[in-house]
Order: sequence, then C-alpha cells, then structure tokens
Amino acid sequence: MLLHQEPLASNRDKTLVLQRTSCFHTMIHREALFGCGMHPSVNVLGTELKTCSSEPLTGWYRDGCCNTDANDRGSHTVCCVVTQDFLEYAKSQGNDLMTPAPHFSFPGLKPGDSWCVCARTWLAAVHAGSACPVDLEATHEEALKIIPFDLLETHAV
Repeated sequence: MLLHQEPLASNRDKTLVLQRTSCFHTMIHREALFGCGMHPSVNVLGTELKTCSSEPLTGWYRDGCCNTDANDRGSHTVCCVVTQDFLEYAKSQGNDLMTPAPHFSFPGLKPGDSWCVCARTWLAAVHAGSACPVDLEATHEEALKIIPFDLLETHAV
C-alpha cells in the first residue's frame, strides 16, 4: 500500500525510519489501518515531529504526538509545557484542562505537563498575556496555518 508520494525506499530504509520515531510509526500504522488521512508528521522546523508527552498521553490521536488530520477542527498541534497561568486562562475560556475527565481518559493537567493544545487557544493566550512555553520539535507544522513561526519561536523552550 502506497502511503505517500515520496520515492519508494528499500524495506531496510523504511525499517530504520520506523525504528527512529514513534510519531512516524503511528502515522503509518493509523493510515494503513483506518485510512484517516493523517497529515505528515513534520514539525514547525521542517523536521521529524517529536513526541510531546506520553505521561500524560496527549495528542489528537492519543499517541503522544501532536499529529493531526482534517477532522481535528481544534488543530491540537502546539506542544505546550503548561503553566498555572495558561491553565487558568484556558479554564476562564471554557476549556478546563485541570479537572480529570476519566470518561475521556483525561487525567487533568498540572503545571509542567506537556500537552498538545489547540493552536487558536494558544494564540488567544498569547494575546491575553498567558502563553506558556512551546516545544518546537514537537509542534506540528499545521500550527503555522494559525500561528506565525516567529511568535512560536519567541515562546520556545
């Protein structure tokens, strides 16, 4: 099954890629099984998307990465290291990220946790003076459709 438009590599090369990154492996696995049309696992630096957090397990796909697809209307693409100020801001906007929601397998976040945050939520927090740091290597390139790179870079960890 052809999953992308890049030239085909030997099986040996593909195995090395799959062993190198769990985000890319997840993308291949999900597309092969579900045909979900996940966007390529590329970060805002143009390189391989890194894991944001596996504890707590984050991401639109709950794969630890800020992977996304066309169904992710919130664009959960910004890997944030959340702060108390950011968490309180999000809650004031109707997005309580602190309270556990076991029915969604959501543990609730505390300052210092990393989490794939909606790009517009993070951008609104910037404008409100409540932005938290971001991990550029784990922030998906789709975030750039909403947030200018220089703004992300200003808040990089």
